Amino acid sequence: MNIDTGVRQVKRLLLNCDMGESFGNWRMGRDAEVMPHIDCANIACGYHAGDPGTMRRTVALALEHGVTIGAHPAYPDLVGFGRRTMACSSDEIRDLLHYQIGALDGICKVLGARLAYVKPHGALYNDMMANPAILRGVLEAVAAYDSSLPLMLMATADDRAAQALGDEIGVQLWFEAFADRAYTASGHLLSRRLPGAVHHDPTVVVEQAVRLAKGEALVADDGSAVRLNATTLCVHGDNDSSVAAVRQIRQALDTLERA
Repeated sequence: MNIDTGVRQVKRLLLNCDMGESFGNWRMGRDAEVMPHIDCANIACGYHAGDPGTMRRTVALALEHGVTIGAHPAYPDLVGFGRRTMACSSDEIRDLLHYQIGALDGICKVLGARLAYVKPHGALYNDMMANPAILRGVLEAVAAYDSSLPLMLMATADDRAAQALGDEIGVQLWFEAFADRAYTASGHLLSRRLPGAVHHDPTVVVEQAVRLAKGEALVADDGSAVRLNATTLCVHGDNDSSVAAVRQIRQALDTLERA
């Protein structure tokens, strides 16, 4: 949604955050502290993190705060937290998506909630952005489960091919940007293996979020300008500094919309 201030077009960026990533006795994230400040919760479905009890508690927490619920499916990689690419066939990708989406959808129904979108996690997310065949497989799996569910994927400098594929298959796309990551000239995330890939200074993170909301270009790693047409902003809340950054981003964006 764009808000006309008379001076600039300010985009209402939906804040999304990965949630429900604890597993058994292992606790991950600061869900209770972050949930009041976000719009969308990407809830782990058991393959990279999460378990039935964690999923239920996270859905209930999202309901309590009026947060939109999304499925966050991954490769079956608990040990690697879903961050390792797996050689899955298109049928396997379809089945692992349906299995995980269906699990979270069932818990939502029991609690009186509604599943509203799908955002793949980790290596599966990166693989679908790098490989059009995998993106097609993910889109077709989502469409087969429920074509009304949007797919969240990365905004880049040129989203036309992804948008055309989404239009062809009949799945709405939500393009996301990252407040705490550096970008290449093509609008892709700078590899975490390279220095400066992650912004740790909360001031820099908030400034990048505001630039995205204003529709302003970011400075890529080579110094060029890169513009992203995002509808949602991914934030992280797994430590004290990231929780503080989420709060500051929420306050900054709310202030910008009221200006």
